[in-house]
Amino acid sequence: MGELSAWSGFAAAQATEELEIELLLEAVYQRFGFDFRGYARPRLRERLLALLQARGLATISSLQERVLHEAGAAQDVLRVLAVPQAPLFDLPEDTRRLRAALGDSLRPTALPKVWLAEPAGVAEAWTLAILLAEEKLYGRTEVFATVASDELLFEVRNASLPVAQLTQSQPQYEASGGNGRLADYFEVSNGEARLLPRLRERITWAQYSLVTDASFQEFHGIVCRRALPDFGPVLRQRVLRLFRDSLSLFGVLGLDRELAPADAGMADYVPLFEDGGWYKRVR
Repeated sequence: MGELSAWSGFAAAQATEELEIELLLEAVYQRFGFDFRGYARPRLRERLLALLQARGLATISSLQERVLHEAGAAQDVLRVLAVPQAPLFDLPEDTRRLRAALGDSLRPTALPKVWLAEPAGVAEAWTLAILLAEEKLYGRTEVFATVASDELLFEVRNASLPVAQLTQSQPQYEASGGNGRLADYFEVSNGEARLLPRLRERITWAQYSLVTDASFQEFHGIVCRRALPDFGPVLRQRVLRLFRDSLSLFGVLGLDRELAPADAGMADYVPLFEDGGWYKRVR
């Protein structure tokens, strides 16, 4: 009887927490216009609980109160639910495949456009820029990198990296197919590194919501390998349809995992590799 009672109490607490999360997400949407309601609950819950601990709060409801009444609290929620930042060339095998996929796809195109949707901070965009430069594609390629909020947009437009990261990321850069010196692509000042201006100027940063916004251009390459794992099933299908509508014929799509038979647009793609989420649109 005691075990049953304990289980009932645990279930009730879980149900209360789920309700609190739903109310918080609705409050963020209604008050600030950011829609996280379609995000997968396990990852979202984990990040919110980490924010509670960091702020010394006991419940999601107490966080909701601060979001609605305390300056800066909403920005904390937006930041903790955004794609976590990653270092340069942190996924060498993925980057090697990106190098091959985009190289083959963009080379025949006069003025290719690539959409990097919700990257893992400025380092992912700069990784792409370096890769395209080494493939002799960057001078005629325009990269559109989009983030979900104006706060994140301000951060990436003014971002720099610790200069130590250039040395730390050199082995990953080489493992991804790079054969130069990573530091040669950066300017350094006061211990901070920024991508060379001639490479930065080809990246257009913009605020864009994968959750609510419509297709805004046609692209020859779309890469979204960081944000998609956060999305629930319905939102994921919405975003896959968006990518299908935004990708040109014979364009390349890079996703977090392989498409399932029932996924939106599946019939329009062929895989580029034996495994992984890399595809070419063929119809």
